[in-house]
Amino acid sequence: MTTPSSPVNRLRPRRSCLAVPGSNPRFLEKAQGLPADQVFLDLEDACAPLAKEGARHTIVDALNNGDWTGKTRVVRVNDWTTHWTYRDVITVVEGAGQNLDCIMLPKVQDAQQVVALDLLLTQIEKTMGFEVGKIGIEAQIENAKGLVNVDAIAGASPRLETIIFGPADFMASINMKSLVVGMQPPGYGADAYHYILMRILMAARMHDLQAIDGPFLQIKNVDGYREVAGRAAALGFDGKWVLHPGQVDAANEVFSPSQEDYDHAELILDAYDWCTSEAGGKKGSAMLGDEMIDEASRKMALVISGKGRAAGMQRTTKFEIPEA
Repeated sequence: MTTPSSPVNRLRPRRSCLAVPGSNPRFLEKAQGLPADQVFLDLEDACAPLAKEGARHTIVDALNNGDWTGKTRVVRVNDWTTHWTYRDVITVVEGAGQNLDCIMLPKVQDAQQVVALDLLLTQIEKTMGFEVGKIGIEAQIENAKGLVNVDAIAGASPRLETIIFGPADFMASINMKSLVVGMQPPGYGADAYHYILMRILMAARMHDLQAIDGPFLQIKNVDGYREVAGRAAALGFDGKWVLHPGQVDAANEVFSPSQEDYDHAELILDAYDWCTSEAGGKKGSAMLGDEMIDEASRKMALVISGKGRAAGMQRTTKFEIPEA
């Protein structure tokens, strides 16, 4: 395992993570103009077996010659149980490593699979003269074994940036009684995904990684997408996959704070900075309107303000120093 020679932003905006078939040049071109935070070019499920080899080269061309300004650029390779993985990584990284931010590894079941990818990336970077450690890894949890091992997986490499929930394969792996990906199975009155999502979230946060929710396959049901995305956002997830352009705006909205919350968070930060200063009396807590704020308030506000700033939000309120 390696550490990059210069700092890498491992906490990139990922409210909307757009899946694009790597074998479809038209979709690859269209994706460049969509307002998704992240685009991942897919060599796994979105590519038929006979199309995978050609798709590698199509992706290299798209990364090198496309305009991906403002987007995190990711390629999802095939999982280690297949015979495609090593060639996916070598072809894509050797061909377009300087225009690539992360490799997404699906169906991760244990930490050693992440370590193996880290090692392969390091060898390619050294061979090609790329900055060692710059390319990140996104790990997708898609079965029971992966979830049980998620703590070790999340700590397996300094390249790791996200832990992703893959609901379709996961539902199949545990025999969940549902055919609608991400929706609640019939006969269960509570949230069937709560434990899974929280388990992934805790592992991610333990290692300062982002947690990303997987796809919602009813692409024309935007209200359903908002509902499922809202569940993950409420828990603290950083973003969700989008499979269709119609889902992008919904994801960006759901995983951004409201204007009211963003303004309030910025006011808390300003008020706390002032009250703890010499001019503010060096107090450990203060009142912001009818609300008492302290160090814990500041930490909570930092989360909301950080999300708002990453989304490019602008303040609509200004902190006023309280009268003595």
